Amino acid sequence: TDIEITREEDFTRILQMEEEYIQQLCEDIIHLKPDVVITEKGISDLAQHYLMRANITAIRRVRKTDNNRIARACGGRIVSRPEELREEDVGTGAGLLEIKKIGDEYFTFITECRDPKACTILLRGASKEILSEVERNLQDAMQVCRNVLLDPQLVPGGGASEMAVAHALTEKSKAMTGVEQWPYRAVAQALEVIPRTLIQNCGASTIRLLTSLRAKHTQENCETWGVNGETGTLVDMKELGIWEPLAVKLQTYKTAVETAVLLLRIDDIVSGHKKKGDDQSQQGGAPDAGQE
Repeated sequence: TDIEITREEDFTRILQMEEEYIQQLCEDIIHLKPDVVITEKGISDLAQHYLMRANITAIRRVRKTDNNRIARACGGRIVSRPEELREEDVGTGAGLLEIKKIGDEYFTFITECRDPKACTILLRGASKEILSEVERNLQDAMQVCRNVLLDPQLVPGGGASEMAVAHALTEKSKAMTGVEQWPYRAVAQALEVIPRTLIQNCGASTIRLLTSLRAKHTQENCETWGVNGETGTLVDMKELGIWEPLAVKLQTYKTAVETAVLLLRIDDIVSGHKKKGDDQSQQGGAPDAGQE
């Protein structure tokens, strides 16, 4: 807004109007008797003065994403203008507001919330690289929990499910003749890469342990046996308590098959293009031979 001031009294009157407006906004907030006011924008010194006189703590310049999480944690509602505030907009689910110093920075904590819909996990690390790795691992773990909640179906980990499927495909290929058996054998060999990688990572003998695992899966009720990634031994994943979401396994298999099909299609296209180029070179060389 542009204002033209011609007299000194006008400037004083404008300052007075601003003070009255800020006071009215603060009174609209104070009327609801909140303990804390959190805003995305700034708060003037005069507004802080009025709020402090009413024993109200003001926190300013909070990011929009953090504001949304705070509203969900406290059960409040974000309002754009103070004059639109209602009593039901005030969040009453927060328990304790405290400020802590971590390292060289100060952080505001809202704890002891009643039935929060949003929470914060504080991560620490010796360096930014380590902290980024911890954050990625946490996100992966959270996604695993989400997938299990959406689709509560689990399969044994440690390469047990891959080895069980590979054994079933190998047995099925034995009943076939000709080229029909080779796709089953190829997929079975591809699935054995998972337990083989686990064995290599823990430093065990790959050939000996993988052969023992194949022999184990030929026995009855041994479909849940896999590789212990810490000790490099064969154990029952059911007893060890290592499980993986079925949804993740299915998506992994689908992606692998789609990638293989894509590569086969590209191979056909490249092969056809190469053949077409050879034909053109042969056709181009024919007139030269005739001229000679």
